[in-house]
Amino acid sequence: MKYAYYLSCMNESMTKELDISLELWKKDLGIELEKLHAGTCCGGSNIDYVSPDHFLVVNGRNIALAEQMGLDLITSCNTCLLALLQAKKEIDESQEKRDYVNSILKIEGLTYTGKAKVKHLLWVLNEDFGLEKLKKLVKKPLSDYSLAPFYGCHILRPSDVLGYENPNAPSSLDMLIEALGGKTVEYASKNKCCGFHTLLVAEKESLKVASLAISEGIKSKADFIVTPCPLCFTVLDSYQTMAMKQEKLEGEIPVLHLTQMVGLALGYTPKELGMSRHFIQTSKK
Repeated sequence: MKYAYYLSCMNESMTKELDISLELWKKDLGIELEKLHAGTCCGGSNIDYVSPDHFLVVNGRNIALAEQMGLDLITSCNTCLLALLQAKKEIDESQEKRDYVNSILKIEGLTYTGKAKVKHLLWVLNEDFGLEKLKKLVKKPLSDYSLAPFYGCHILRPSDVLGYENPNAPSSLDMLIEALGGKTVEYASKNKCCGFHTLLVAEKESLKVASLAISEGIKSKADFIVTPCPLCFTVLDSYQTMAMKQEKLEGEIPVLHLTQMVGLALGYTPKELGMSRHFIQTSKK
């Protein structure tokens, strides 16, 4: 299996451990990733409001680069996923918008055709590779751990753009956890927003949202929260202490990237998976 891999800005800076983990175990699954070095930032759910035309051109170009390689495009960031799929939907449904995007892309010798699919890494593991095959590769089942899946909103909503699963009752991350031998826990915030995108404009409200998910994870007796999104990880891990203090709550819970969880089950060590980079340390687990 070979894909064009969209490089998230977060993974190249604040959450390097996500891609460090992925680089370790992708070969075990026979997954080839051609990094989209020529790609540009998706705009992070901001540029589409400020300049819709630029949003379409930037993300249409990212998809066109994958098409030039003859590959589908995958990402490990929920917000990048939403931006790419939103742009794809708009361009695919409007000949006028497609013509506009291609009038810009032709300067680079690129053409957007709409042939490349855009997927999240979680979806690739569940469907393209398959959970039954993944089960057979597990070296260290996560049977000693209870994990609280935190999906994040941009992999679930809006449904008319994502369309992968029911946003009110998602199961893909739960199924992956169970395939790796882990136990899942149910809690109300598993499909809610982490608050990341309001941190700079409404920090208090953002941290309140994050604290709810964190406190629920703690109350559920989970050993870890696990998320498929580096933005969700950043709020739940890096801002966890601040969020809990603001809401006068006690306790803490370590947070894992999806790629780290997979790496642990495939036999890689916490050190190899970059867990020392976390704010909330996982060593005691």
